[in-house]
Amino acid sequence: MLGPIEVRPPVVLAPMAGITNYPFRRLCRRYGAGLFISEMITARPLVEGREKTLKLAAFGPDETPRSLQLYGTDPHYVSLAVQRLVTEGTIDHIDLNFGCPVRKVTRKGGGAAIPARPALLRSIVRAAVTNAGDVPVTLKFRMGINDQLMTFLESGRIAEGEGCAAVTLHARTAAQLYDGQARWEAIGELVQALAIPVFGNGDIWVAADAIRMLKETGCAGVAVGRGCLGRPWIFRDLAAVLQGHPTPDQPTFGEVADIMLEHARLLVDWFGERSAMLAFRKHSGWYTRGFRNSAVLRDRLMRARTLVDLENCLAPRDREESYPENAHLVRRGKRGGSQKVVLPHGFLDDPDYESPPCAENEDGVSGG
Repeated sequence: MLGPIEVRPPVVLAPMAGITNYPFRRLCRRYGAGLFISEMITARPLVEGREKTLKLAAFGPDETPRSLQLYGTDPHYVSLAVQRLVTEGTIDHIDLNFGCPVRKVTRKGGGAAIPARPALLRSIVRAAVTNAGDVPVTLKFRMGINDQLMTFLESGRIAEGEGCAAVTLHARTAAQLYDGQARWEAIGELVQALAIPVFGNGDIWVAADAIRMLKETGCAGVAVGRGCLGRPWIFRDLAAVLQGHPTPDQPTFGEVADIMLEHARLLVDWFGERSAMLAFRKHSGWYTRGFRNSAVLRDRLMRARTLVDLENCLAPRDREESYPENAHLVRRGKRGGSQKVVLPHGFLDDPDYESPPCAENEDGVSGG
């Protein structure tokens, strides 16, 4: 339970920038219940009512519960953003982002950098919870900056102490990015340390992975990120397996093509054809990986500018072609090894320093 929200089955669509917009959430929701979180929304542009941010933060008329991930480094703007969301009655759940590892965010002291300053983390969380009223607030964070600076236990305790409903741990450090294997033992350690629910995130590629994570860590549920890219039916598989049923058959190419067209049409309806087809290019690659001659097909798909172009690319293929046996092993989304985490000068000098690291953090583009 997240306050009044029952997450059943205990499966969460993890927020992903440029991915978990309303069209994708609607598509995933069709395959199973659970919690489906928006992409990251930056607090200050939301408070200022910027058009692009408001569009990214919008929900469809059929969405329930309405779950939004909020990013902020300044308690003042986080407070105002939560006030706006609650007053307008537009959300049922707020998830706070303290896990983004990308350089443009951490070098200004945001995202995965913030837990290294626990006093600031506590101030941001308190600002959100205080203004959320009955709307449950959760946190998503990583294990730490790197292996020398682990923060996940303290972050979890801060979340619990400030009244958060649950936390999600991506079991990698910021330095790891998406490299190597997620260290699920950290999820189990956090479960033992907290009384509030802990959701595990990292390397859920098939339904069996979720069962294994639940058994090995004792976590309350799983959050699925890259594992659903080009495979939204994984939520159907998860729902079946968690209810004790066998994993359903994987779709044929024809069924995948139909899903692709449905996804593209939803994007067109939401964003307009030009923007939608540009955004859909990355999805085209994820949907078709592993199929025969998929490289040639992807080359054509990358040039599709309209829904008609997309239909024409997919039409000549054999609709009965079976789903590739090991397609789930083809990693999707962000990758590219580890990194040295860049932080502002002197950022780690005083962990009790409570002031926001950089005003520019609240002036960014949502979803980044």
